[in-house]
Amino acid sequence: MLNETLFNELIYVWIFIGIIIFPIMFFVKPPYGRHTRKNWGALINNKLGWIIMEFPALAVFMFFFLKGKTNQSFVVWIFFGFWVFHYFNRSIIYPFRTKTANKQIPFLIVFLAIFFNSINGFINGYYFANFHPQYDISWLYDIRFIIGSIMFIFGMLINRLADNDLINLRKPGEIGYKIPNTQLFKNISCPNHAGEMLEWVGFAVLTWSLPALAFAIWTISNVLPRSLSHHKWYKTNFENYPANRKAVIPYIL
Repeated sequence: MLNETLFNELIYVWIFIGIIIFPIMFFVKPPYGRHTRKNWGALINNKLGWIIMEFPALAVFMFFFLKGKTNQSFVVWIFFGFWVFHYFNRSIIYPFRTKTANKQIPFLIVFLAIFFNSINGFINGYYFANFHPQYDISWLYDIRFIIGSIMFIFGMLINRLADNDLINLRKPGEIGYKIPNTQLFKNISCPNHAGEMLEWVGFAVLTWSLPALAFAIWTISNVLPRSLSHHKWYKTNFENYPANRKAVIPYIL
């Protein structure tokens, strides 16, 4: 079993790596989705790849959480529920809803995502099982829990609704990309990404924990540059793309 000092040191290293990765991601476009390229090695089915790379965030988190202390407080089980609810949808439900039957993803991307999701699943599951402070029932009306929970739930709602809009954008049998024009996409190109970032920043606030902060930093490091890449791609490939639409933050970015 790791001692808490070593555990925290490892998380600080993980945060440092995430901060270093952030500027690099503005110059490296992970080759999947609309940015897919065939020069990144072997390819696998997109749906299968998505399940394989997202499932570790659910499985690893649950494994380390459930093998730890058995007398967790009610509040910590709420944290558990937030995480599992998100990743059960993300790794099991969402892939089967997407219309990507003929698309592929480089296995290298899947492998890197497995590593990323396993690390974040481990540090959060292990922390809440072994090292967390005493979250008694008073935490439920702590301002951090209230604000963070609102951010998490609102972010998850935005993410889910935006995903639905994108899934329903194509009619059966259609391929290719279109300009999303639903209400969520009125001001930004990537509300699904905005929702995801808001969600995990909210989780960091509502748990007020170092591992959740690390995950929020890594989420932003990966998702924000990709949002800007998506926005640029839309503007490049559609002459009639709305000029006033931003990438991920309305009226700002």
